[in-house]
Amino acid sequence: MTRAAPAAHEGPGPAAGPAPRRAARAAADVLRSAFTDSRPAVLRLLAWTLLSALPALVSGKAMALAVDRGFLDHRPGQAACWLALFAAAALVGAWATRQTYPQLAHVVEPMRDRLVRRLVSGLLHRGVAARGRPDASAATSVAQLTRQVEAVRDATAGQLLVVSHFALTALAVLGGTAMLAPAATPLIAVPLLLALAGFAATTPVTMRRQRQAFAADENLARLCADTLTALRDIVTCGARRPAEQELLDAVAAGVRANRALAVTAAVRRLLVALGAHLPLLLVVLAAPALVRRGLTPGEVMGVLAYLTGTLEPALRLLVQGVGSSWLRLAVAAERLAAASRPPATAVDADGPRHMGDGDDCEGGPGGEDREDGPDGGEREGGPDGGRGEYGDGPADGSVRLRGISYSYGAAAEPVFDALDLTLHDGEHLAVVGPSGVGKSTLADVLAGDVPPDRGSVVLGGTAAVRLTPRQLARVRVLLPQDAYVFAGELQENLRWLCPQAPERDVLSAVRAVGAAPLVERLGGLEATVDPAALSAGERQIIALVRAHLSPARLVILDEATRHLDAQAELHVEEAFRVRPGTVVTITHRPGPARRADRVLFLDGDRALVGTHGELSATVPGYRALVGGHGADPDPSD
Repeated sequence: MTRAAPAAHEGPGPAAGPAPRRAARAAADVLRSAFTDSRPAVLRLLAWTLLSALPALVSGKAMALAVDRGFLDHRPGQAACWLALFAAAALVGAWATRQTYPQLAHVVEPMRDRLVRRLVSGLLHRGVAARGRPDASAATSVAQLTRQVEAVRDATAGQLLVVSHFALTALAVLGGTAMLAPAATPLIAVPLLLALAGFAATTPVTMRRQRQAFAADENLARLCADTLTALRDIVTCGARRPAEQELLDAVAAGVRANRALAVTAAVRRLLVALGAHLPLLLVVLAAPALVRRGLTPGEVMGVLAYLTGTLEPALRLLVQGVGSSWLRLAVAAERLAAASRPPATAVDADGPRHMGDGDDCEGGPGGEDREDGPDGGEREGGPDGGRGEYGDGPADGSVRLRGISYSYGAAAEPVFDALDLTLHDGEHLAVVGPSGVGKSTLADVLAGDVPPDRGSVVLGGTAAVRLTPRQLARVRVLLPQDAYVFAGELQENLRWLCPQAPERDVLSAVRAVGAAPLVERLGGLEATVDPAALSAGERQIIALVRAHLSPARLVILDEATRHLDAQAELHVEEAFRVRPGTVVTITHRPGPARRADRVLFLDGDRALVGTHGELSATVPGYRALVGGHGADPDPSD
């Protein structure tokens, strides 16, 4: 089983600067984009926040006047008026706070959409360029798209709302105290500044632990995906206990990381006592001296009101919200920035290409501009980088596998070992074997999408590892078990691998594969396709037309006709038999195996190649699998 890396993707190449500095820059970039891209909403948010701070400014003064001119003067009515003024200010502040949330949504939701678009773009570019062994990056991507994007959105909302509210509240408290009781201002300002300095001092440690918590979550997600992928091999080779222990270790590492983060968060909450509770204690202890220096009892009460009713809740919210919120924003923004970057090294001059990104269909199957080698067979790559001497990439559909071995992890049993196979251009091969034996994995290796552990894959005389994704798209086409059809015009789906194909070629491929009734039912080539409205068999028919129209000389069908009936399957086979090039069909049905030129039989212990008759006569396992017992009807018989 492949051990997951301890951290998620950090982006291509070495990152500049220490990690906390990178994280702070990433968080600052997120906030900057939120300000610049949603400037009107930010201005409205600040205006409402300013109004919501009105109770903080009024509270202490209203309390002082209510005590000095009301209760102490035995005029409760006037005291009630001053308290009513504070209540009115609190209502106005609450109403203004309510108005801040719609403006906050206008800021953070567009920012979230931009993050998702950039992240998806970066993940797709990396996935196309990697062409490597599956590494459970999809599981990591889900974690990034869910937890980390939402963390950035929520943290940004917290930064904009809580920071602005605290800043205005702190200014209101200090300003109100300076006007009400100047002698008490240092008793509040000094501990508050020390508490804020404590935030800065504890930020690097907390940020590091937050990063470790994120990495532990992603590591566990990748490890779970790797374990599920290799579950068959884990059970087969008796590696259940090591695999279980590895997962438990990952869970324990996540627990330790989150516990360390919780300890740091608890320490930071002590800063509330320093910034708000200590000033309260100092004012109470200094109250007799302040009164002797001319402060009235009401003014002392007003200062205490500023501390208990305004500053303490605001500082507590700052510690609990902004402390962790800023750290989550910084770490998540850093990781998303790395994940959103496309690969640093382009695989060809035009950048990474999907297998459907061909610009044209020049040199398609049987095209006159395809130049075969002198012997019509395989050619080794020449000194020009593996393209051989016959132009840009392989020119035929020949395949050569030499000593191919592949397993799902270092501790797993090989799916196939030391496999040799040669296919000449135009040959049709059927691959059969029990479920889970590795037929689809062989298709991925054969297509050049997954490199083998050992051995070489040569397509048309050129090593697969030397072909760029764009060249691979012109060399082979792989149809998986579940066909992909996107929403759009039918002709766009059919031309996906050959965008410039003329309509006559599209219609010719439609007729060849037997898709004319489907095209007519959908309303013609310009009809809009809804993938959800199509059956699995109809989606496979569209994908088969797409493959037939493509320029690739090697077609790999991985159960690509399993949703078709026997008659339709036979029609598709005949269409690809007369189409120039090589066809590899992975199937569970006996019909395609009987009609293929040769059959590759995989049973987990060995790989045998021969005709259907040869394998039926000499291999009992093959005979039991496709020898006719319980086989599906073959219309060609």
